[in-house]
Amino acid sequence: MCKRGIILEFEKKERYGMEDLLHIMEILRGENGCPWDREQTHESIRGNFIEETYEAVEAIDKKDQALLREELGDVLLQVVFHARMEEEAGSFNFSDVVHDICSKLIIRHPHIFGDVTVNNTDEVLQNWEAIKNQVKGTQTQTERLRAVPAVYPALMRSQKVGSRAAKAGMDYPDADAAWKDLENEMAELKEAISEKDPTHIEEEMGDLLFSAVNVARHLGVDSELALTRSCEKFIDRFEETEKLAGEKGIRMPGAELNTLDDLWKQAKKNVNSK
Repeated sequence: MCKRGIILEFEKKERYGMEDLLHIMEILRGENGCPWDREQTHESIRGNFIEETYEAVEAIDKKDQALLREELGDVLLQVVFHARMEEEAGSFNFSDVVHDICSKLIIRHPHIFGDVTVNNTDEVLQNWEAIKNQVKGTQTQTERLRAVPAVYPALMRSQKVGSRAAKAGMDYPDADAAWKDLENEMAELKEAISEKDPTHIEEEMGDLLFSAVNVARHLGVDSELALTRSCEKFIDRFEETEKLAGEKGIRMPGAELNTLDDLWKQAKKNVNSK
């Protein structure tokens, strides 16, 4: 809870701008600011940044413009918060962040801000990747794979790693070849299960999932999005199953598996018909 009764120099307005947000953060982190805000570090609010970003993505998925407006503000707050900490440390400030992203956009769009000619989106992306590698100083293909952040969700990271490996020539010729590899990984997982070796099982399960992502990539499917939608579909069907069970006086915990399976099949039909 913030201190009360302290008069701070801040003009309340009908409409605020970027400078006001920066000033508010300065006040909150200042000597007479909010104790909670003053105590935070990059590490302590790291999770907040991730949460706010996902909430903005959820607003996009819901096509909720009012919610998206709010969540984009929350994401922007995180940017300002982290930039303010570095300004206090004498490293950089928000203006430096803005300058850097503007410079990056200009450098990576030579077909707009320079004399490079492109004919399609593929050429734009090729130029972007080449310029990115040049600026970052990555020289080997392995460096480009390792540059994919380890903090990405695993499906997103594996898709990105697979895509970069493909650009280096390490890829399946088509989806059928990727599928055959998936079948091989499934057989290896079954063998690991028969051995009852937890470490080997985990390894082969990971290989199976990675192979599934490669199949999805060759089919033009975003694995992260596909699994997200499958989760939502499962929840919808579970909700319908629970509803049907209630109507029949069936208590799901402890019910026979055959009974639950019948309810699940009916739930699938009901949900699919909506």
